[in-house]
Amino acid sequence: MEHVVYLALGSNLGDRGANLKTAVAALATFVVVHQVSRVYETSPWGITDQPAYLNMVLRGGTSLDPRELLERLKRLETRLGRVPGLRWGPRRIDLDILFFDDIVLDSPGLTIPHPHLHERAFVLVPLADLDPGLRHPILHSTVGELLTALDASGVKHYE
Repeated sequence: MEHVVYLALGSNLGDRGANLKTAVAALATFVVVHQVSRVYETSPWGITDQPAYLNMVLRGGTSLDPRELLERLKRLETRLGRVPGLRWGPRRIDLDILFFDDIVLDSPGLTIPHPHLHERAFVLVPLADLDPGLRHPILHSTVGELLTALDASGVKHYE
């Protein structure tokens, strides 16, 4: 059975655009990529004294369960050059599960939907490119509605 997943991708070290493209290509080994958002340049979140990020979201399908998907994403991050560091610190690649079907999961190390997605314009803007009507299963608001509650002025389309 193919599960519908929405994944966030971000990079702020090295060739950010190439990092995102490499990640999307590598994801295709375990996620069928159906659609990708535009790429956006955004200010860092959390720790602000670091380079700007490039962010995007993809919608895809996978036969993996949520935990297996997370494990594959973490291995891919390492393979693509991510090294352990500060939480919300600079990174070559960051891969997060935003939604997995319409499940709600709160377990050690994995929370779905992503627990902070509704606070982050750098996630909601590209997510809205793909599906502004996608409904958050806990907050019961659409992505578009969640986005209107945030200041998205720092999220700029990247050529």
